[in-house]
Amino acid sequence: MILSIDTSADETAVAITEGRNIVSNALYSQILLHKQWGGIVPSLAKRAHQERIDLVVEEACEKLLSHKKIKKNKTALEAAMKTVDAVAVTYGPGLAVALEVGIDKAKELAKKYKKPLIGVNHLEGHIYSCFAQNRSGNPKTKIEFPYLALIVSGGHTELVYLKDHLTYEILGETLDDAAGEALDKAAKLLGFGYPGGPVIERLASSVKNKDSHGLPRPMKKSDNLDFSFSGLKTALYYLLQKMEKKEINKQVKHLASSFQEAVFESLLIKTEKAIKKTGVKRLLVGGGVVANKHLRNYMRALVKKYDGEVLFPPYQYLSGDNAAMIGIVAHYKFEKKQFVKKPETLDRVPRLRLE
Repeated sequence: MILSIDTSADETAVAITEGRNIVSNALYSQILLHKQWGGIVPSLAKRAHQERIDLVVEEACEKLLSHKKIKKNKTALEAAMKTVDAVAVTYGPGLAVALEVGIDKAKELAKKYKKPLIGVNHLEGHIYSCFAQNRSGNPKTKIEFPYLALIVSGGHTELVYLKDHLTYEILGETLDDAAGEALDKAAKLLGFGYPGGPVIERLASSVKNKDSHGLPRPMKKSDNLDFSFSGLKTALYYLLQKMEKKEINKQVKHLASSFQEAVFESLLIKTEKAIKKTGVKRLLVGGGVVANKHLRNYMRALVKKYDGEVLFPPYQYLSGDNAAMIGIVAHYKFEKKQFVKKPETLDRVPRLRLE
């Protein structure tokens, strides 16, 4: 039983997991706080995390007690920590001042209740979100290595080879903007707010995801498995510069759809190349952008060509930032006794890599 914390960006997340089963999950989103600024404001994010972290921890503990039918004498936290075996926390990558809040709270809990501390890479969490199960142990996903993992989030786009648990080899990554970041920037160019991905998805869906403008597919012909999306954003910018405002408003759905198609096809092209290079036909696809149904359909069609399989996070909230996925990774680290030897030394690593 592991209590996990993630404050890597604009979500204050706490969960309690048992193996791959999500027993309790609590989350406070800061999206409305940052929406007016068009993106995450670090100082506001830190303050919001500090204001909410204790409440979110208590909520996660209350849910655990309710599920396990455990009575509390004082606080839900004190009762819950009697059943918890370890504390886990995201220590990177992410926003430095945000990571700091979760790390400090995890250290405090581990010290006070004498529990081992486990440090988890946020990107590991997005990969392992695909293995999640609910309280009853469903869906019962059988884990069969090796896997190819595609991480598609606001800050990261990576192709990773997994030979075994907690063993990662980065095959390709973005050289500039991440896919989610590119979608957010495109939405901004089209006059929409933050976050832009869901807006782009709705607009594209309304015109059946047609590609009417033929925007470029960056690095399509390159032999490597790296991604690039900044040039695509620039291509959209110059296209909009040539159009009258009235025409943009008229074409906005098709512009959004064309941009999304360019991003998703770029992901497909590189993922297919990775399948051919490695011979691995089992995919894990995690990260915030994976909430997009059209992208999921694309990935299902891709693996079908190779008689393979693809796993996504089984629940909507597991696509975005959350603590449950951190707890699933921590379960395997616990089994291997990969604890932080000196908890007081655990520090934030904003640019932490998987390898």
